[in-house]
Amino acid sequence: MRYLIPFGALLLCMLFITILPTSFQSASETQGYPKWVEFNIPYSLLYQAISLDIASQKTENPIDFIEVLSYVAAKTGGNFHSVKTADIKQAAKALLESHPTDMKLFSYYLTAYNAVMGGWVGEYETTVKAPDGSETTVVKYGLKIRHPVKGSYADSDDFGNKRSYGFARKHQGHDFFTATGTPVAAVEDGVVEVLGWNRYGGWRIGIRSFDGLRYYYYAHLRKDHPYTKDLQEGQTVKAGQTIGYVGQTGYSFKENVNNINVPHLHFGIQLIFNEVQKDGNNQIWIDCYQIAKLLLNPPAPIVLQ
Repeated sequence: MRYLIPFGALLLCMLFITILPTSFQSASETQGYPKWVEFNIPYSLLYQAISLDIASQKTENPIDFIEVLSYVAAKTGGNFHSVKTADIKQAAKALLESHPTDMKLFSYYLTAYNAVMGGWVGEYETTVKAPDGSETTVVKYGLKIRHPVKGSYADSDDFGNKRSYGFARKHQGHDFFTATGTPVAAVEDGVVEVLGWNRYGGWRIGIRSFDGLRYYYYAHLRKDHPYTKDLQEGQTVKAGQTIGYVGQTGYSFKENVNNINVPHLHFGIQLIFNEVQKDGNNQIWIDCYQIAKLLLNPPAPIVLQ
């Protein structure tokens, strides 16, 4: 049976088709960014890749550890379970011989891993004290980020575990169980973007990296005195700088309530490729467990000058 479309309806359809590309243009422009990043690189491989990067800085052919890990991810489809440290060395060698511009997934992983780890390794100044008490400033090359907990703690790979307060959801961070009052440090240089109370995180701090791609979230801070003195939104902080103190606040609309059973720091890293992801439905939070292991036992830096 044939169906006849009335001329008016046909005209309306043609008009809709005509304006469709224009109406969806702004949406398509915001769709060209990653919607999800699975960060599952084991500590041993992170350590190996960064160590090769550091050791190569005094050679004629410096290595970029992010490129090395992106190369391996492109080769394995992001599956690092069977990758060994020897494969990291082989990838570094292969990159020196030819740039994998023809690898289909290399570009994606390079974008993703730069969002996670961009700026983590590089040059930085530090002060060295001599036996006579005098101080000298030296330039080093190595891991520039610091551990968020200034003290002993217990942890496990708890990313993705179930949470039920408010609504059924997955745990999108990493918990460091330690004593109330333990100092909390900024992991990376950045700007304090958020301070204050959140019904889920209690007293919390949000710090954005200077490149805008990483949002560091520190939650369940101490009751009554969660932050260091004078910490405020818009302030620039340095990696390793104390910014607050561990507590057990949260799970309450009312401020300053300890409704978390055990004192701990909830630490999260959110990737933001587009600002619509910050508080929208396409939030990207990554598993920080292997990163925590890296920050606890980082590769040794080298002195450049």
